[in-house]
Amino acid sequence: MFEPQPKRTRRNISGVLLLDKPCGISSNRALQIIKRIFAASKAGHTGTLDPLATGLLPICLGEATKFSSALLGADKTYEAVLKLGYISTTGDAEGEISVVGDVKLMLLQVEVVLQSFIGPITQIPPMYSALKHQGKPLYTYAREGVEIERQPREITIHDLRIETLVGNEMCITVKCSTGTYVRTLAEDIGRALGCGGAYLTALRRITVKNFDLSQSYTLDQLEAMPLSQRDICLYPTDSLLRNFPAVMLDSAAVLSLLQGQTVADPFSMNGSMEGERVRLYDREENFLGLGEVTTQGEIAPKRLMAEKISAAKTHRP
Repeated sequence: MFEPQPKRTRRNISGVLLLDKPCGISSNRALQIIKRIFAASKAGHTGTLDPLATGLLPICLGEATKFSSALLGADKTYEAVLKLGYISTTGDAEGEISVVGDVKLMLLQVEVVLQSFIGPITQIPPMYSALKHQGKPLYTYAREGVEIERQPREITIHDLRIETLVGNEMCITVKCSTGTYVRTLAEDIGRALGCGGAYLTALRRITVKNFDLSQSYTLDQLEAMPLSQRDICLYPTDSLLRNFPAVMLDSAAVLSLLQGQTVADPFSMNGSMEGERVRLYDREENFLGLGEVTTQGEIAPKRLMAEKISAAKTHRP
């Protein structure tokens, strides 16, 4: 499907690519494909999707990798298809499937049960997960038939809706906090409905924070574009940080900041609290990086764009 291409000279290109990851490849494999077709010198993703899962996978290129952690704790929305009355050893269609119950449900009954999951709940992470135990992912133990005790973790389900129910197959939309395992949620929903359990037959991520699947591109679309057109598909680095307030600095403050010094908040903190992160811009609205409000109400550089720092060095006295 994705043929090897001749190696290109790597470029110092920065931005955020919203990828619609296809089924059947890992997030890391998708990342390597994007890195190659953009000829990017540096790339990283902001949280994995299982190989069988599809949908929104934000990928950071170049300087944007410095700010990728802004999405690691982001809320996400998924569309999931559950097969009720069955369980899987992996929680999805890749595992060994067993029948565990009958499915005789009314729509109103399902809606009441789903409402009971909204809010803070606890989950026990599945054995088939990338969580580490003594330096090894849990899935390596699972493949060896070894069960590791896992501690329950608190997550939050912000919204949970049924879309369709046909026989023993139910489609839901769930908006949840980071750390949520939708496979585990599916199993718990199946048990709560009296079906004995459920497993995922499909999972598609449709939002990550303020990013939406409608803004994304498929690998096939990107492969068909010339390099110059692909670059237009990138969102700016500061799109990762839209939830932080923006601060615009004059030229003197910009130079001081890029040389590692704290600067006065031009808005006299503007209600900012100690430790609050702020987006930093010059008067031409060029993104400089991320700052942090100090105890003195000044702004300290936290993480800055390397190209801006290099430019500032040429202005040192």
